[in-house]
Amino acid sequence: QVQLVESGGGLVQAGGSLRLSCVASGSIFSIAFMGWYRQAPGKQRELVAGITSGGSANYADSVKGRFTISRDNAKNPMYLQMNSLKPEDTAVFYCYAQDIYRADYWGQGTQVTVSS
Repeated sequence: QVQLVESGGGLVQAGGSLRLSCVASGSIFSIAFMGWYRQAPGKQRELVAGITSGGSANYADSVKGRFTISRDNAKNPMYLQMNSLKPEDTAVFYCYAQDIYRADYWGQGTQVTVSS
């Protein structure tokens, strides 16, 4: 079992920056993939950025060049640095992990609101 706790959300003006953090606990040695999803009102949850156990990162086209995913040693904590934020980035952001047994884990979510 893996537990995930996010922090760092908040209200920011367009063009500003925020950094989200995700701390994993439990069987973190079994984590194969971690990522950040977001869900805006009335929209489906989407993958924003992900990072494999080998350190390879991928991004949604909408955030490339603006967001950076990273993690400290042993996959913990994981960060999402968000720069040049836009109102359309407003959403609840969720930390996600998948372990080597393909089990999915989610954090409780953190609200990011970007004002115009």
